Amino acid sequence: MKPLRFKTITEFHRFRNLPPPEHPLIGVINLSSLAGLDWSQLEPTNLVFDFYSVAVKHNFPAKTKYGQQEYDFDEGVMSFMAPGQVFGAQPLPHAGSLPAPSGWLLLIHPDFLWNTPLAKTIKNYEYFGYAANEALFLSEKEEATVTAIIENIEHEYHTNIDSFSQDIIVAQLELLLGYAQRFYNRQFLTRRISNHRILDRLEQELAAWFGGDGARRGLPTVQSVANALNISPNYLSELLTVLTGQSTQQHIHDRLIEKAKAELSTTDLTVSEIAFRLGFEHSQSFSKLFRKKTNFSPLEFRSSVLHH
Repeated sequence: MKPLRFKTITEFHRFRNLPPPEHPLIGVINLSSLAGLDWSQLEPTNLVFDFYSVAVKHNFPAKTKYGQQEYDFDEGVMSFMAPGQVFGAQPLPHAGSLPAPSGWLLLIHPDFLWNTPLAKTIKNYEYFGYAANEALFLSEKEEATVTAIIENIEHEYHTNIDSFSQDIIVAQLELLLGYAQRFYNRQFLTRRISNHRILDRLEQELAAWFGGDGARRGLPTVQSVANALNISPNYLSELLTVLTGQSTQQHIHDRLIEKAKAELSTTDLTVSEIAFRLGFEHSQSFSKLFRKKTNFSPLEFRSSVLHH
């Protein structure tokens, strides 16, 4: 299914039969305004925006798919999309019997941020990358906080636009994104059970990888490990950093060195053979990493174990 691409916010308003936006580069859509749509008659659609979107949705009568992950927006879920990301919307079969949708959708065209610090720093908010895999679950209090900011933004562009408007709206956007960062950090900590399950699955994945045919599979990468866990690389690394103080790459290296130490201690394999079994193309790369992590060369380590 070829995605529908929207280059402007006005195009999207037209697609959803909404009044033209009051500002061409930024706007808030109240989702209750979509209540009149007959969702059961709508076709499944893949969409791409050439602008940022931030949303909080309740009772949304469609299943939304980011990447390979599906979400039902039943409660206060906040999601983030960067320009160029593909997402799908498939109306629920019982959409007509659901309560009216509520919440809001904030659309921000990159041109609105032109010549402001946020034009560069917005790329540092990694949850725009995790939107493909991990939404933000808000408490009632958190949702009230972000909704108040959205109302401030809406009020600002509803009033007469003047030379201060852009600065004030950008300041509100920075506040919104800062709160979202705080709430994501809280989510990492409060959803400890599910997060620790991810940690357990990571350990199982790495154990299986280094216990298998590394020569055939090569070295695990952050991307390949994240794909195996069905979460994004950025989200996985942030989650691990909050829970363990180490990034995904550090976890991979730690398990690799553990396996290497076991091979050096319990087998007669050469350093080149061990490097090859672990997935290295060149034994020099293995020796360099081993020394960096242990302050020993592989042969020095083997000798110290044998003579201990």
